[in-house]
Amino acid sequence: MTSPAEVLSFFSSMPPCLIGMEACATSHHWARELIKLGHIVKLMPPAYVKAYVKRGKTDAVDAEAICEAVTRPSMRFVPIKSANQQSVLMLHWVRALLIRQRTMLVNALRGHLAEFGIIVAQGISRIRELIQILTDESADAVLPPLARRALAPLVDQLLDLQPRIRALEAELLAWHRQSQESRRLETIPGVGFIAATVTEPSHLRSGREFVAWLGLTPRPNASGGRERLGRISKMGDGYLRTLLVVGATAVIRYTRARTAIGSAWITALPARKPARLASIALANKMARIAWALLARGDVYRGPVRTAA
Repeated sequence: MTSPAEVLSFFSSMPPCLIGMEACATSHHWARELIKLGHIVKLMPPAYVKAYVKRGKTDAVDAEAICEAVTRPSMRFVPIKSANQQSVLMLHWVRALLIRQRTMLVNALRGHLAEFGIIVAQGISRIRELIQILTDESADAVLPPLARRALAPLVDQLLDLQPRIRALEAELLAWHRQSQESRRLETIPGVGFIAATVTEPSHLRSGREFVAWLGLTPRPNASGGRERLGRISKMGDGYLRTLLVVGATAVIRYTRARTAIGSAWITALPARKPARLASIALANKMARIAWALLARGDVYRGPVRTAA
């Protein structure tokens, strides 16, 4: 097993060369370190490298496959993230993890209280009602004291998560105010703090490639000259794709509630397509607009209304 210091010492003694690596959690750090030594580093998705593995699973076979894949002219490479971009992404991921934990706690409390006939409406806004029921000692006739003490740790964790989530959202807001790319993307209806996950728009030639990179395009299946389009591929950044789909769903609901605003395309979309398909279609359009704003350094301008 080679230590990190030995790896850097080995590459520092080598003349500048091309280094190929499979993209993983630590590959961006090593790519930055090797670039400092003068090397050219290219990261590749492991799924694309797997096609060049001849047989078996050994270090030598994997290294041979990587060497073959990195020289292919049609290979698609992963852009290298900076330390600042990874730090902002950690804010997103930690916040998403805490929100999942909060949802688990709320669902657990709802399920346990339902065993005693206590039903609370769904929604994260009903947390206060759950906590009030558990802290109200006058309701011992409905909820036994032993059950109350058993659920107390869940309530304590829930109360601890709320301020932590707000603190992370404050950090994200502070970063957003300092990022020109994020402020430009915010001008698109339904788009929030998502610029951190897009490293460099120039590595994609068009908005269509960006949408395909996100996995928002249908999976093609062609044989015998006949082509069928299936579900979306989901091959790209799952977190960014989720944010776009959720934002698109919110835009459709808001436009449906207030038909006086928004474009006619968004208003007519739910009438022609199922709800989820309409959200994917709008997320596809939002992603292409986002790529155009990042590539051109512009801001979003809504559709111009013409007089009747």
